[in-house]
Amino acid sequence: MDIDFNKMNGLVPAIIQDAETKNVLMLGFMNKEAYEKTLETKKVTFYSRTRNCLWTKGEESGHWLHLVDIKNDCDNDTLLVKVHPEGPTCHKGTDTCWGEKNEYNSLLFLSELQDFIETRYKEMPEGSYTTSLFKDGLNRMAQKVGEEALETVIEAVHGTNERMLYEASDMFYHLIVLLTSKGLRIEDICKELIERHKPGWKKH
Repeated sequence: MDIDFNKMNGLVPAIIQDAETKNVLMLGFMNKEAYEKTLETKKVTFYSRTRNCLWTKGEESGHWLHLVDIKNDCDNDTLLVKVHPEGPTCHKGTDTCWGEKNEYNSLLFLSELQDFIETRYKEMPEGSYTTSLFKDGLNRMAQKVGEEALETVIEAVHGTNERMLYEASDMFYHLIVLLTSKGLRIEDICKELIERHKPGWKKH
C-alpha cells in the first residue's frame, strides 16, 4: 500500500473504527514505523506527538486494538483502521474518545444476513436449508413468506410477544431469501421506505 507520509512531516492520521459496530473509536497518528509494527503485531501502534515515540494502544491499560484491516484514502494520506477493541478505547475509560457508547446497531445484521444468504445462493452447499429453498424455486419461496407472515399474525392476535418475534424472524429470513432470488437487497426496501417518508410522496 502506497502511503504518503510526507504531507505531515512523516505522519498520517489513522481513523480507528470498530469492525463490527462500524463506530469510530478514536483518531491517532502513525508514522511508517508505527504502521509497519501494526501490521507485524496485529495490534494498533501509533506515534505519540507529545512523547515523540511509538506507543501500542493497550500496552499499559490492556485495552488493545486488535487489527482487522487497514485501508488508505483516495489521496493516500489518511488511514482507516478497522479493529476489534478489547475494553474501552479512551484513556478516560469511555468506549470512544467522544464519550459515546460503542454499541452494535442490530439493524446492521439484516445486511450481514443477506450477505450470508447470497453466499449460499452462489455456492449452493449440500445440506443447507437455504440451498433447499433456492432449489425449490420461486413459488415455494414466496409461499414460505406467506406462511410465516400468517403465523406472525396468529401469534400477534392469540399468542405471546415472544412467539410473535420468533415467527416474525422466520418471516424476515424467508423474505430475504426471496429478495435474493430476485436480485434485490433488504436495503432496497429501506430505500423505498425512505422515499415514502419524504413530503409529497404519492402512492404509485
